[in-house]
Amino acid sequence: MRIGLIGTGRIGSFHAGVLSRHPSVKALVVADADPARAASVAGLTGASAVGSAAEVFGAGVDAVVIASATSAHAELIGLAAKAGLPAFCEKPVALDLAGTLDALRATEQAGSVLQLGFMRRFDAGYAAARAAVRAGALGRLHTVRTVTSDPAPPPAAYLPLSGGLYRDCLIHDFDMVRWVTGHEVTRVYATGSDAGPAMFREAGDVDTAAALLTLDDGTLVTATATRCNGAGYDVRMELAGERDQLAVGLDDRTPLTSAQPQGPAAPAEPWPGFLERFAPAYEAELDAFVRLVLGEAVNPCDGREALHALRIAEACEVSRREGRPVELTEIPGA
Repeated sequence: MRIGLIGTGRIGSFHAGVLSRHPSVKALVVADADPARAASVAGLTGASAVGSAAEVFGAGVDAVVIASATSAHAELIGLAAKAGLPAFCEKPVALDLAGTLDALRATEQAGSVLQLGFMRRFDAGYAAARAAVRAGALGRLHTVRTVTSDPAPPPAAYLPLSGGLYRDCLIHDFDMVRWVTGHEVTRVYATGSDAGPAMFREAGDVDTAAALLTLDDGTLVTATATRCNGAGYDVRMELAGERDQLAVGLDDRTPLTSAQPQGPAAPAEPWPGFLERFAPAYEAELDAFVRLVLGEAVNPCDGREALHALRIAEACEVSRREGRPVELTEIPGA
């Protein structure tokens, strides 16, 4: 199989390494807005570098992996659909609902394949939690708590392009709430704080956010996120039922210290970032894409799944801005 990779930044270069090692990928063609960066990644992975995304589509590839800047995702998804090529794209499809719906329509009208990069679906802990909930091991689920905390803010130039904390960061938690519980969010009430670095205020974003979600069966979910967690990279989900409780992301590298005298100390090597924490999941999702292209597997996360998570993020933005609960029925695209 010959795969094209568009975007060779941090996540794109990681994907290049994974794809270059995959036994079913015989050739890899890479491109980036910075040709020198693409050439460097190609040199490290044995790939071929071309000068533009258009050249990737003209290089006889069997599928494309899109890891470019978010602003280019929708256009590249459309080009892949027009070319009849299966596409894997990092989330989100686009920064807004209109762009997302346009890209999904292009894919569906072409009868093409689009897999979205929600890598937590391939994490062993989240998969085990999903199985436990679906098997009724926790009893009636009444409370879910999610945490996503980055160890340091991203570059200031990234913020205006990110879509904001709900769309860029918490969207993973929103996807996991649906995927693990099997239920839909019906209402959100969200707030945020920009009391940290000034660059968040300048970008109209927040550095810390919290949302209360109500699911269609009455389960309550709290979802929190911050860009300023100096202890390390912390991603967890706690599920509480009438029979038992379960935690995802709680291990000897979780950057959490107990205040109890007999409690665990701070980890010797806390998780430094998302690539280290979710490396196996990133590899597994690309393997799933390769198998999808080969006709050996079904799509584990299509564009409509990504749309559901984006609609929750959009509802949170409306709630934060207007200071009120927001019903999901208010958000287009259902």
